[in-house]
Amino acid sequence: MPVQPKLASFPAIRGALRFYQIASIITGVGLLLLLAEMILKYTPLHTELFAGGSGGLLWFATAIPGPDCQWFSLFLPGSDQCEIVSTGDGVNISLAILIVHGWFYVVYLFACFRLWSLMRWGFPRFIVLALGGVVPLLSFFMELRVAREVRAYLATREAAASVPHETPLETR
Repeated sequence: MPVQPKLASFPAIRGALRFYQIASIITGVGLLLLLAEMILKYTPLHTELFAGGSGGLLWFATAIPGPDCQWFSLFLPGSDQCEIVSTGDGVNISLAILIVHGWFYVVYLFACFRLWSLMRWGFPRFIVLALGGVVPLLSFFMELRVAREVRAYLATREAAASVPHETPLETR
């Protein structure tokens, strides 16, 4: 029989679930922005988004790929020599998206770990939760599924705990 969470930890589980839901949505949006940024940068478009500088409020600057930088070479061994030089000035929004998503993924992992440990799930479940911040759109689906599952579990356990246990009458 698997170990179940204690009834006393249910308020903490609800808080951890809310934190996980918020972190999951922010991480999912950040991952989609990162995906769009990578497509703009590493496809023949070769552009990056900038704020301020000589182009105005928001503008795209050309990113000049090095001679060995090909889209398919990103997935080949030894292709880490791909250098991209940006021609923009101002704040590089593309780079900011990369950094913010990376750091927020750490927060997302903490949210996953907190919920996972309070719910006392197995380790494979933690791996699936963690993949939500790496696989595009998965965090949105996981957030819905996990929230539904945890709420149903808590409601079931609370309903079972509120029913008084009847003791059988002693027979003479």
